[in-house]
Amino acid sequence: MSNANNGDLRLPQFDRLRRGTLFAGIMGLAVSVPGLLRAPDQFYRSYLLAFVFWIGIPVGSMAILMLHHLTGGGWGFVIRRALEAATRTLWLMALLYIPLLLGMSHLYGWAQPQAAANPVYQQKHFYLNTPFFIARSVIYFALWIGLAWLLNRWSFEQDRTGDARLSKKLEGLSGPGLILWGLAVTFSSVDWIMSLEPHWFSTIYGMIIMVAMVLSALAFSVLVARNLSFHEPISQIATPMRFNDLGNLLLTFVMLWAYLSFSQFLIIWSGNIPEETSWYMSRGRGSWAALAIVLIIFHFAIPFVLLLSRDLKRAPKALSRVAGLLVALTLVDMFWLIVPAFEPDGPRVHWTNLSLTAGIGGLWLWEFFRQLDGKPVLPLQDPQLAEVLENTEGH
Repeated sequence: MSNANNGDLRLPQFDRLRRGTLFAGIMGLAVSVPGLLRAPDQFYRSYLLAFVFWIGIPVGSMAILMLHHLTGGGWGFVIRRALEAATRTLWLMALLYIPLLLGMSHLYGWAQPQAAANPVYQQKHFYLNTPFFIARSVIYFALWIGLAWLLNRWSFEQDRTGDARLSKKLEGLSGPGLILWGLAVTFSSVDWIMSLEPHWFSTIYGMIIMVAMVLSALAFSVLVARNLSFHEPISQIATPMRFNDLGNLLLTFVMLWAYLSFSQFLIIWSGNIPEETSWYMSRGRGSWAALAIVLIIFHFAIPFVLLLSRDLKRAPKALSRVAGLLVALTLVDMFWLIVPAFEPDGPRVHWTNLSLTAGIGGLWLWEFFRQLDGKPVLPLQDPQLAEVLENTEGH
């Protein structure tokens, strides 16, 4: 149970969650091994899909965390510890990234021996080559893990010492940190996803991936906050008003995702250049078009309408259902972005898509709950918290 003196969160259900997610992760990866032996190309495609989806939550959480340090607001205190716990899982995602480096030739045409005969690959060889790709990946993870280390170190140091100056240090880090974060996400999205089809490019693509990551991370943190809101001391600030603020943020990023996605489509459609329209041609016909309609309806239209309701946003249970829908549809969105590069004629859900999503996700969730459990559930020494608690009274 939570400790009233220090706010440490120790909930028995976390033990069950850790055991369950660890078992799911191990089983998911174990079941996928035959897929690696029998169909390595499909295995690595499924692995990329699962990895890109799950890394979006800790990477997106970092952006929300830095945004909170810059802007303040009571909403951030409700989800801050969940965001920090998510960023502390990046070391695990770095380890889980290694198989993708080993299987690069199964994913990327430019990494295959015959790439030298392709004029497009030759033109982009200065950037799309294996040594430089690996070096950039090291830089991305070093940057993300370094930022996460500083954000968590200073936060927990403030818990220990009560030094109010650490809030200024966190704020000072978050400004340039968000810029570096955005650059890393942009280049990693180009490397990991866009370079699957190096004939095509989009200047908006990195921003779409940024928003998708932040949206999935925010939706996931709402799910966690709803389950933590029953326990002291977080129940003191996890009021309907705070969930209303989180709902407004969800609505903002839902609209931003739709705006950027439509802007990219409109620009490419208006230009009508075959090299650019080919990307949408493969995703806008047959079953892929049907999946695009599903995304428009369930990843934008329905959440948009629901999140306009003040009553729904102030009801944690109802809001968490919308958040769960958004997390699930982010996986569908990643499927629509990645898989047509390999299967342009229509979607085919391979069993390794499911097993590897469960495997990587199970391990990530296990580490997330391990990081969350037993830690202070609120930054009790943060000087802004007293003001938040005062403003919460009567709501």
